[in-house]
Amino acid sequence: MDNLDRGRMLLSHNFDITDGRLAGLSREEFTEVFRIGTSDDTRIQCRSIAHPHWIVEILFDRALDPQAVGAECARILAQYRQQDARNRADILILGGIKTTPPTSPDPDALQPGQWGVDVVETVNGDLFLTKIDWDATIAQKPADSTFKVQLPSDL
Repeated sequence: MDNLDRGRMLLSHNFDITDGRLAGLSREEFTEVFRIGTSDDTRIQCRSIAHPHWIVEILFDRALDPQAVGAECARILAQYRQQDARNRADILILGGIKTTPPTSPDPDALQPGQWGVDVVETVNGDLFLTKIDWDATIAQKPADSTFKVQLPSDL
């Protein structure tokens, strides 16, 4: 599979938990969660990137729907967190396709046509979405340019 056959998704980590119920993850730990979680799927490749905002690059077969890749990211993180029953949080995977020029010549920067994805761990996903005004943010965008995957902590 060459790069023309791949979609590109960059992940950031938004850890929105301050009450101590869940340990934060370093950049290295965050990357390792997804590297291990995707290692059995030949359609997805994962690596750490050196960027101030983005942490993980995921290259995926273009036959895969980006939202399905996002759902797989949610499943992987939830599975990792469920190793300890106390480590429970709502998980949000909020994706948007870049439509504006790149902000940096850095090869690890998000490029037009690629997906920027915020991986959010929070106490209350609905409250977080309200706080960031998600519905208004996506209201003027084409339906196929954003996605949201939401896993409540009680699953």
